Amino acid sequence: MIDTFRHKGLRKKLVKELSSKGITNENILKAINNIPRHLFMDNAFIDFAYQDKAFPIGSGQTISQPYTVAFQTQLLEIKSNEKVLEIGTGSGYQAAVLTILNADVYTIERQKDLFKKTKSFLPSLGYNCMFVYGDGYKGLENFAPFDKILLTCGAPFIPEALIKQLKVGGKMVAPIGDGDTQVMHLIEKTSNSTHSITTHGEFSFVPMLINKNNGN
Repeated sequence: MIDTFRHKGLRKKLVKELSSKGITNENILKAINNIPRHLFMDNAFIDFAYQDKAFPIGSGQTISQPYTVAFQTQLLEIKSNEKVLEIGTGSGYQAAVLTILNADVYTIERQKDLFKKTKSFLPSLGYNCMFVYGDGYKGLENFAPFDKILLTCGAPFIPEALIKQLKVGGKMVAPIGDGDTQVMHLIEKTSNSTHSITTHGEFSFVPMLINKNNGN
């Protein structure tokens, strides 16, 4: 499958739509304009790849709505060369955005099939990350601290282990709630023992689950 002029034109329309919805970070808009989202999706949904919607990707997971990806990334305020931990690799689309922003990306996936698929697929497109199969609630203590942490799945609470793995001055974006919708939280670590929280609207994510067979 290739990236055609039609796909590129559809991405430009998507970028205009995201801009009209309040995404102002030019680097994020450029990233979304450059990433061939249709390559991240099952064949049944390819014709809809540049609609601003989420779609199934197998293993009970979804590729997030482009607006959601852009919104979360904009909240994080990624700077070049920052170390970023992503919880929930999924299709790898969000990780690709982070990579284009020149972040040093570490990404965890608990679904073994998705982990294997994305670990092979993303580098084939030129997006290189550190891929880990494991429990997102535990984070990656051996690679901490992180400048930024991003949860791409709905957690019933803010995992304490992830706050501990965040640098002082760092930010974590997490959709929190155990119902059909979650509230987007921005957690900013103000010292080794304190953090502030602001909320930024309601979204809908697949649930963040514990991987009982944790391992790399």
